[in-house]
Amino acid sequence: MKTLTPDPRFSTDTTQPTSRYMALTSNDCDIPTLFIDTQAPLDVLQDAAGYRIRAVTQVMENLAMREEIHTDAVILHDFARLCAIPLRDGCDLLDVIGRRLQAQVSK
Repeated sequence: MKTLTPDPRFSTDTTQPTSRYMALTSNDCDIPTLFIDTQAPLDVLQDAAGYRIRAVTQVMENLAMREEIHTDAVILHDFARLCAIPLRDGCDLLDVIGRRLQAQVSK
């Protein structure tokens, strides 16, 4: 079976600040398909991060206000994964923003 390798233009190394496209760490495959454009405007990156974090926050707040939640471990596991993906994406975006801001301060 042929082994696939990612296109060399894209980096799967999330610590590499020189690559324009950084793979999201929530990718669950050796060949990622979702990336962050690390050169996008800071306000666009911040908006994307905020949207993902607010979406999960809204769901969690709605759950917290319920009187009772009856569910089993499988559903809780799936729900946790559902919430973790956009949170991780938001954190990846915030990491890019932080690196960009730090680079500006260092100049």
